[in-house]
Amino acid sequence: MPDAFVSGAPVCPATAPRAAESLAGAFERRSFWAVFGVLGVCAGVLLLAPTVVVLITSFTSGFSLKFPPPGYSVRWYQALWDSPELIDAGVLSLKLAAVATGISAVLAVAAALALARRREGWARAAEAVLLSPLMLPALAIGLSLLMLFNIAGTGLSFWTLVLGHIAITTPYILRTTSASLLQMDGVLLESAHSLGASPLYVFRTITLPLIARGVLAGAFIGFMYSFDNVAVSLFLSDARSEVLPIRMWHIIESNLDVRAAAVSGVLIAATLVLMIVMERVAGITRHMR
Repeated sequence: MPDAFVSGAPVCPATAPRAAESLAGAFERRSFWAVFGVLGVCAGVLLLAPTVVVLITSFTSGFSLKFPPPGYSVRWYQALWDSPELIDAGVLSLKLAAVATGISAVLAVAAALALARRREGWARAAEAVLLSPLMLPALAIGLSLLMLFNIAGTGLSFWTLVLGHIAITTPYILRTTSASLLQMDGVLLESAHSLGASPLYVFRTITLPLIARGVLAGAFIGFMYSFDNVAVSLFLSDARSEVLPIRMWHIIESNLDVRAAAVSGVLIAATLVLMIVMERVAGITRHMR
């Protein structure tokens, strides 16, 4: 029987190697995605497992952080209302994050307008310096700022905390604002200038509305990073400026207080709600790509 017939069906000899190569390629692709799928699931479990454990532990009926909990209760969430030191620390953290983020937004927008569309070497160097806190360890930033304030003879206060948090939140807003400016059509600005519009009017009516979502996305990321920051706050806060993350650290370090888990549960829920709202308003994921 000729080779062109196998099992009674005609087969072209030239297509057999191609079919084998196609099957091998399909197997390789499926193997690749299977391996990375498993790795992705493992990464997701490692990232989410601590959060799930903390949430479950926050509903414990016991008197210490223990997993699995001996029983379930909301007593520790109710206890937060009777903890003025935690409430005061939370209010201070909100105030600090709001002030630092507001000032950072103004500075970052100004820097982005000056640097985003320039290709000169000095502009790229200045942008790299402004974005450097994203690459430096937070402990190094906190220690260096503490040494700077000591050399300047400035005592630690709420405003040293603000300056430190401005340094770590500004790069996030600068990054997202610069991305929004690069996506903006420059013809709009040229048309406005050719029609006699002043730079301030162009910024207020054209530039700012177009980059507003990028600014909001960066401000949200910076606010959350400032609110949750420990390293910089640990170096730059005085005895009267104990923010919530440091207060939680102290009560866990001393007696494994379950209220820390309850505070974490509140923060996790608030963060999820804010992320959903900001995704609807500013499209955070689009500006993080």
